[in-house]
Amino acid sequence: MIEFFNAFGAWIWLGLMVAFVIIEASTMSLTTIWAAIASLPMIFIAKSGCPFKWQLLIFLVLTLVLIFVTRPLVIKKLKLGKNKTNIDALVGQEVLIVKPVSQFEKGQAKAKNGVIWTCQSQDGTDIPAEAVCQIVSVEGNTITVKMI
Repeated sequence: MIEFFNAFGAWIWLGLMVAFVIIEASTMSLTTIWAAIASLPMIFIAKSGCPFKWQLLIFLVLTLVLIFVTRPLVIKKLKLGKNKTNIDALVGQEVLIVKPVSQFEKGQAKAKNGVIWTCQSQDGTDIPAEAVCQIVSVEGNTITVKMI
């Protein structure tokens, strides 16, 4: 079996590189792309006649270094997973309470854009109408507010 890998190692690494690229294209999670990049030099290392166990060790080290060193930098540069949705942008905004909020009953709050939201108090306190509050979180169609 080892003789097979030594004889066709370059083709095996090329096949693995293509497989890793296909997996990355279907998942878009920036994980298998590093194995694909590590497979590229392995094609040339396999042609040099390096034993397969050393090829595998070099591949694993290259892949791990790429994952732990470059992946965080690329994710930070591409700002993956940090896009705020419209709902997330509401957190921190001020709203006007139009229907009073009590511990056992949700009220209504009007945002600056004119949208009226169902709201609840963050700590369960009563909030009277016409009070100005700040949005703490959004869960479904209900905002959680606190008095300013």
